[in-house]
Amino acid sequence: MSSQTEQSKPPGGFRVVVQKAGSFMSGMIMPNIPALVAWGLFTAFFIEKGWTPVPALETIVGPMIHYLLPLVIAYTGGFMVFDKRGGVVGVIATMGAIAGSDWLIQLRIDGGEEGLGQIHMFLGAMIMGPLAAWIMKKLDALWEGKVRAGFEMLVSMFSAGIFGFIAGIFAFYVLAPIVNWLTSILSIAVEFLVENGLLPLTSVIIEPAKIFFLNNAINHGVLTPLGIAEVQESGKSILFLLEANPGVGLGLLLAFSIFGVGAAKGSAPGAAIIQFFGGIHEVYFPYVLMKPLLLIAVIAGGMSGVFVNVLFSTGLRAPAAPGSIFAVMLQTASGDYLGVILAVAVSAAVTFLIAAVILRASRRRDLANADDSFASAVQQTQANKGKDSAVLSGLVGAQTATRTAIEKVVFACDAGMGSSAMGASVLRKKIKEAGIDGVTVTNKSIAALDGSHDLVVTQAQLTDRAKQNEPEALHVSVGTFMNAPEYDEVVQMLLAQQNGSAAAEPDETPQEASQSAEVLRPEYVRIHAGSVTRDEALQEATSILQGAGAVTADYYEAMRDREATVSTFMGNGLAIPHGTDQAKDAVLGSALSVVRYDGGVDWGDGDTATFVVGIAGKGGAHLEILASVAQQFSDDDTVAKLAAAETPEALYALLAGSLN
Repeated sequence: MSSQTEQSKPPGGFRVVVQKAGSFMSGMIMPNIPALVAWGLFTAFFIEKGWTPVPALETIVGPMIHYLLPLVIAYTGGFMVFDKRGGVVGVIATMGAIAGSDWLIQLRIDGGEEGLGQIHMFLGAMIMGPLAAWIMKKLDALWEGKVRAGFEMLVSMFSAGIFGFIAGIFAFYVLAPIVNWLTSILSIAVEFLVENGLLPLTSVIIEPAKIFFLNNAINHGVLTPLGIAEVQESGKSILFLLEANPGVGLGLLLAFSIFGVGAAKGSAPGAAIIQFFGGIHEVYFPYVLMKPLLLIAVIAGGMSGVFVNVLFSTGLRAPAAPGSIFAVMLQTASGDYLGVILAVAVSAAVTFLIAAVILRASRRRDLANADDSFASAVQQTQANKGKDSAVLSGLVGAQTATRTAIEKVVFACDAGMGSSAMGASVLRKKIKEAGIDGVTVTNKSIAALDGSHDLVVTQAQLTDRAKQNEPEALHVSVGTFMNAPEYDEVVQMLLAQQNGSAAAEPDETPQEASQSAEVLRPEYVRIHAGSVTRDEALQEATSILQGAGAVTADYYEAMRDREATVSTFMGNGLAIPHGTDQAKDAVLGSALSVVRYDGGVDWGDGDTATFVVGIAGKGGAHLEILASVAQQFSDDDTVAKLAAAETPEALYALLAGSLN
């Protein structure tokens, strides 16, 4: 019963759902940040309390915030769902929501209620824009192919216009009241936190949410709309500073720069510059993930920064995006510079002090386990270029099983504008230096992945979401986009592709190359009628590889660690379990184990493996036969023959025959 439940559970669960919602909101907001910046500048310069008040130009401020910004957000959301057609109907519907909100507020004012300001339809735009586009898309599908020739344009134009008319009325009478009510509730909640001095407690939610890429749902779904409404009333909002404060990441990375070990210490200063001045906060997330106790430091740092901002009543005129110190200073309200600078400095100092204590307390253990840490992997990036790698073996197998060649590589992150651009730049340079032609490297948001890419690189927390949008691509998970060791492995795979074969790696010796015939022997192939658990399958693979003299008993735990990070299920009933890169001391030679479980093995996330190919690789001797196995599993007829083999000897003959 429990196994069935696990199989039916969608990959990623609630976290992925929240990430996808936040990512979609981010996709609507981020392209329109220039409009928000322009509005912030109009506000900063020309309103009555601005730097250079100009009454005539002040008249631009109100229409921009009330009409222009919600409508461009609605168009972007509709465009994301159904291209230009979706964008147009999304704008029409959102206009109905704006008018409906104003009508409701005027009714209440006419009824004698005071203190009611305009409610700007940012939330309404983020709901109605994509919703109207989605419905339009479904309606178009109903009469697709059924319209008489010559009338297509007429039907297309009038159907969108009529539906936009209906959607606008719906938004006027139904959506506007709901959004007004929701905005009022959220405003009351924020006002309660501010009046009772509880706003710093929001860092308990916001800082961990940032680490796990859940912040966009909070930031763009709640803080930005409420902050903009607050700016309209008071000229600034503290809500824009809850998530964008660059002091937290600066303090953490400075602590690693002084008290870290290995490459974490060496890479932290560069990461601090990128985070603080470039505004790419994602670069400090892996440092927290490698030592989760540091969540205490970032939460405390965030809380202290919010406390200072509350104490000085500071705020920004518009969202600071990206969260660079330059963007924060540009949007800081006049007269609030001292408070904002102090808030950034205090949050950096508090984060630094707590992180320093945590790092110092675990320094001896970190030094002892440096080879098993993320820091060691980053430190050895250049030195390991061209090294033997179990991960590379898996990449070669997956690539061959799903695509004939890798031509389009994409780096994907939540918004597609920060860390992914940096990672794409790094790999692009490595590919150029290796002399590889015909491979493009780009960066996108996960929401923008369209199924056209051959290889997708994401941070581990986002891989599940990326797989949903690019199910046929090869996926590589990294801990950080800054010189991840996986980059060199991808380069090696591309070099092998360019040379026309899975060639031996640069450090392979003639003796190692001559051992490929010994990698798979008849005694390494087994067939079982029943089923086992994944851990039992890993244990059997380790036992076979250990009997072959290729690994030590420690390799079993290394295999389990790999599955905890990234599943080695390749599709078509094939899993290729192998150890992590840090388990090289447990690898003594090269060998493959092949076990067919006719009852299937629940590999997690709903995947069932029939063939479990255990891998131990040293010096590249296993690559040729592994590539051959992958080619066989890319063909359904061949897989059927492998599944029909009645004896281990027959199965071995089919597998080994392709080498001749």
